Order: sequence, then structure tokens, then C-alpha cells
Amino acid sequence: MTCLHRYWLKEFAKYFGIIQTVILVLFVVIDYLSRMDKFLDSDVSMIQAFWYVVLKLPFMFIQLTPAAILLATIAVFGLMNKNNELTAVKSSGISVYFLVKPALAASVVLMGVMFFMGESLVPLSMAKANHIRQNEIRNQDNISRNRNDIWIKSQNTMVHIRFFDPVQQTVAGVCATTMGDDFTLVSRIDAGQGRYELDQWLLEDVVEQTYNPDTGDYDVVLSDMKLVDLGMGLVPENLGQLVRTSDEMGFFELKAYVDKVKSEGYDATTYQVDMHGKAAFPFICIIMALTGAATGMRSFVKANLPAGIGVGVVIAFSYWVMYGICLSMGYAGVLPALAAPWAANIIFLCAGTIFLINTE
Repeated sequence: MTCLHRYWLKEFAKYFGIIQTVILVLFVVIDYLSRMDKFLDSDVSMIQAFWYVVLKLPFMFIQLTPAAILLATIAVFGLMNKNNELTAVKSSGISVYFLVKPALAASVVLMGVMFFMGESLVPLSMAKANHIRQNEIRNQDNISRNRNDIWIKSQNTMVHIRFFDPVQQTVAGVCATTMGDDFTLVSRIDAGQGRYELDQWLLEDVVEQTYNPDTGDYDVVLSDMKLVDLGMGLVPENLGQLVRTSDEMGFFELKAYVDKVKSEGYDATTYQVDMHGKAAFPFICIIMALTGAATGMRSFVKANLPAGIGVGVVIAFSYWVMYGICLSMGYAGVLPALAAPWAANIIFLCAGTIFLINTE
């Protein structure tokens, strides 16, 4: 490693650390204060509430790392540009591509850190945070879940949902039972799938069994579709807070879950998109390093470094918008599950490469 590369990496580590620390501290303060009313309405202590916010820091670190790489790279190259260090280096016959090597090396390392944290620390911390939110903040201790299996009980009624798609907001494998005071089965409804309409669940392939005291047997009614009020506040918004999200699973665990959902005959498109997104998202570190280097070396940054930082913020925001649009298209089936998370990366990789070539 040359002295120039060591110098660049030292400066990058300093600015990257400052940017990440400032953003994460702001996140903790804002998230904590914005949820203060919910914390006060629940039985959770302020220390436990603070721990709930802190548990989400690993997830936020992963989400913010690409933007921090971009801003730190612009800051380092921008200061070198402003201090005429880039001019001195270029006059010595050193290529722009040589200067970009440490930026790429740092981005590859951080990409590996993101993937490692996404496989180990983030699923554990997010599962614990969601557990605190569900059982201590929302007091939903009448709900049990295993992966996406949801069991909800209320007095004499119990509802079991085998699969809930949080994006399409549909349910599958529904079983709702009502017990009498003597613990006898009063009624049972089984449905293959359903969606929420007109403040009720429109269930399909319904088998309804109702106890008839006159015959001592159960009357069975089959329906292709039936509007049913499952009660207990079972609306898509609430169910979305209950299922085990993709954030609670690493890439390989999510892959196993996708295989399980598909083997049971359910549509796993949402989780397939999220699975490929876990592999595609860390790759943006390399793209942000290239784009940041090209931005920091521009002539306008030499005279106005804040303008370069502003350009970096716009680029990071644009990527988030594009990435979100591509994921939505994947969820909707417009783009294949594999292509949706990578589409934004390919677009920004091409743009960043052209930007860097123009800089050279």
C-alpha cells in the first residue's frame, strides 16, 4: 500500500466515522422523542424504551452506510481538490483511477461488514426490538407467532393465519374457531385465502361448520367467497405489525423461508424480492464510492465544497427513490424478483462509471 493510499484511507475513516456517528445519534434522539407518547401510554420504563431504540441501530447502520460512504468520499476528495493536492498528484502523472483504488477497497470492506451484520446481528436485534414493541409497548401478549404463522386468541375465539403477505395485504390458510363456555366447538371457518374489503375479510374457498343443538351435529356450508368479520382488530395494518419481517431474517434464513412458503403453495414474491435485496443492497457501497470520487474531483467542488456535499445528498436520495420504485415493481410482479433489487444498482453503476470517466 502506497503512502498516498494510506493517507486517503486515514482521512476517509475519520470522516466516515464522524458522519455515521452524527446520523445515528440524531436517529436515536428523534426516534426516542417521536415515540415518547407511546412509551408513556405503556408500562415500559424509559430505560427499556431507550433500549428498544438502541436495538435498531445495527439495522440503521446498514441502511446509512452507503450514504456515509458517498459523503465521506466526497469530503476527502473535495478537500484534496480544494487544497490543490489533486492537482499535484495529477501533475505527477498519477491517474484518477489510481486514486480511486483505496475508495473501492474501503467500500468492499464495508460491503462485507454490511452483509455480515445482516446475517448475524441485525436479525437478532430487530427480533428483540419487535418483541418489545409487540409485548411491552403494544401489550399484544395474546398473539403468538412462528415465522409467519399467527395465532390470535380473544376470550372464546381463536384465529390461526398460516401466511400473511404484508405487501399485497392478503392472508392464506385461515382457520377461525369459536368455543362455548363448556369448551365445546361452536363454529369453525376454514379458508384458503382472503383479502380485506369493505371493513371485512373476503375469504375464498370457505368451509364453514356450525354446531346444531337440535341434531347434535355440525352443519357444513361450502362457499366460493364469503365476507367474514374475524374481529379482534384483524386489519392488514395490524397484521403487518405482527408477522416476522424480512429484517428479522438473514439472506440464507430468508431463502429457506421462501422455499418453505413456495412448497406450501403460497405466493412468495414479496419475500423473494426482499431476499435478493439483501444481496443487492450492500453492492451499492461500490457504486457510492465511484460516484463520490467523481463528484469530489469536479472543478466546482474546489471552489464550493458544500455544493459537492449537497450533490452527494441528492445522489443518495435519488438512489433511495429509485431503489424503492424498483422494489415496488418487483412486489407487484412488473419486474422479476431477481431483477427488481438489482435494477437501481445497474442504473447507478452505469451513471457513476460514466461520471468517473468524464472526470478523468
